Amino acid sequence: MLSRTAESVFGIGRSVERADGTARLLDVHLQLLNEEPWIEEDLACRSLLGVLGASVPDDERLTRADVLGMLAVDRHNAASIAYSLGAAREDARRAREFVSTELWECLNTTRARMPRKVASDKVHEFFGWVRERSALAVGIIESTTSHDETWNFFTLGRSIERANLTARLLASRMLTEVAGPSWTTILRSCGAYEPYLHTHRGVPSARTAAEFLLLDPSFPRSVLFSVRRAEQCLREVEPATERAGTEDDAQRLLGGIRSSLEVAPVAAILEDLPSRMEQVRQATTEVSDAIRARYFPTDAAPSWAGGR
Repeated sequence: MLSRTAESVFGIGRSVERADGTARLLDVHLQLLNEEPWIEEDLACRSLLGVLGASVPDDERLTRADVLGMLAVDRHNAASIAYSLGAAREDARRAREFVSTELWECLNTTRARMPRKVASDKVHEFFGWVRERSALAVGIIESTTSHDETWNFFTLGRSIERANLTARLLASRMLTEVAGPSWTTILRSCGAYEPYLHTHRGVPSARTAAEFLLLDPSFPRSVLFSVRRAEQCLREVEPATERAGTEDDAQRLLGGIRSSLEVAPVAAILEDLPSRMEQVRQATTEVSDAIRARYFPTDAAPSWAGGR
């Protein structure tokens, strides 16, 4: 596979996962503002923009409508859902000979149906639509693509972005100094509530919910599961040799994330959750840069590089 094609397939995985994760984060954030009216709206909105890596205006008061416009439907904001879906469609066009017709039609239709404005009473419905379209794209890849380089680069992009987004979702627990979304809300937002109940059979607590989203080896959206899947994809793309010192930077960085999660006590992670999740986010960004340098050497910035 040519490096530019592999980069496009990798970008599809990242962009689809980013659209899905951003929809989940926004859903949690807007639900929090609706349920907790005493929270300072401007502070919460600025915190969310910071968590998602979006630029924060300094000279105006932000509202939930502003956040929805910037992070949902703004086609020029690299942190928005609309931008991510557009980037996925463009990458699919570039890798047309390696992606199925069904995937191309799915991404092309999704991009075409992306609204330019969302009414306040249709916000939750819109986020549900984004999650469904993202799941459809992933399902098409899983059911129509051989587990070769195409599948590995797509899944590698998804796994890295998913680890990044789960870390951001956990950081959203500290969006304001007053309160944050409940652990039940966070678990529901990423489809983890029922799996959590099957595992712990009890009301979510800070310790058990954070531990589940960080360290559960079986739940696909946990940080640990995503990092392990990314490591597996890298090994499939370039199997290790018997020579010492052949491990590349991406594998080393992923191994560092995994080791820090497996070794550090959960209590210690919870005591400093925002900075711990910031470390995970920075590490996943460095992993993406290392993968790009090794497999996609080019001077042009990829479509998936913005907003993070």
